[in-house]
Amino acid sequence: MNDTDLRNVLADPAQSGAYFVAEGDSAAMAEAGEALDYHVYHIDLAGCPDKVELMERLAAAMRLPTWFGGTWDALADVLGDLSWQPAVGYLLLIEHANDLRDASPEDFDTLLEILNEAAFRWAEDDRPFWAILPMPAEALPDDEDE
Repeated sequence: MNDTDLRNVLADPAQSGAYFVAEGDSAAMAEAGEALDYHVYHIDLAGCPDKVELMERLAAAMRLPTWFGGTWDALADVLGDLSWQPAVGYLLLIEHANDLRDASPEDFDTLLEILNEAAFRWAEDDRPFWAILPMPAEALPDDEDE
């Protein structure tokens, strides 16, 4: 996919959501988000063992408000609002998410659910919200598995 095609996809709120991509696609995704004037958040989950650490890393990387409580409900609330960081769109680049998935599959699944819910909520307002999770090639589903 070329840069223009990628920007066109990212500009469509109806396609927003949480998506797995190959690790090598991270830079192109971030560049496309920046070209669209999105808030691009770089969140590194290398070695992240659980929900507590996940919340701390999200809070730091996204500069979440001081009232953020570190619970799943609080995360859903801040991702569904973001009025404190207005933008034409949002792109969360969640690097090394596979570490959390391996260490705490339930937390990982809950995170994906909340990210997708936030994307659907923002799509209702015609605003793109993307969570991009680069994964090693061996961790990505095969086309035959889909």
